[in-house]
Amino acid sequence: MKVIRTDVDGLLVFEPTPHRDERGYFTRTFDVEVAARAGVDPSRFVQENQSRSYQGVVRGLHGRGGTGEAKIVRCAHGAVLDVVVDARPGSATFGAVRSFVLDDQVHRQLYIPRGFLHGFQALTAVTDVCYKMDDFYSPGDDITVAFDDPELDVAWPAPITIVSERDRAGLSWAQYRASVGVD
Repeated sequence: MKVIRTDVDGLLVFEPTPHRDERGYFTRTFDVEVAARAGVDPSRFVQENQSRSYQGVVRGLHGRGGTGEAKIVRCAHGAVLDVVVDARPGSATFGAVRSFVLDDQVHRQLYIPRGFLHGFQALTAVTDVCYKMDDFYSPGDDITVAFDDPELDVAWPAPITIVSERDRAGLSWAQYRASVGVD
């Protein structure tokens, strides 16, 4: 498994090497030694979740207040455009938006450190996204920033079909910045 460091501190891509034959493929989805060498403490992951979405659905941009949460995200079935925003006040890349295609062919996974916003758009008829979390879910810490905020200018690649009411009512990026004391 290869580790690809991005231009945003702490944001990593894990890229396995699927073994393919006439039966299909086999791939490693997590390796504690690779994670540890990359600076990710594998013992911190306490929960794994899965979501299913249909083509065009946008989920996010979600984050956590307080101490936040780190996650490893992968697309187990289909394909998504996965989007992260560095929402860490004081970070040299605060406000940076990065996008990655995650799919069931290349099997890239994204390690998202604490303090980021995260969202995705389903690019195929059915997509299953799995998230390893380093903290238990705490609904009172939820943060949602508008998926379509013009200041963030996320380039969603497909027509948007469904967005939850919670995501439609997200804070603007300006409101989020004000809430964390960044002008």
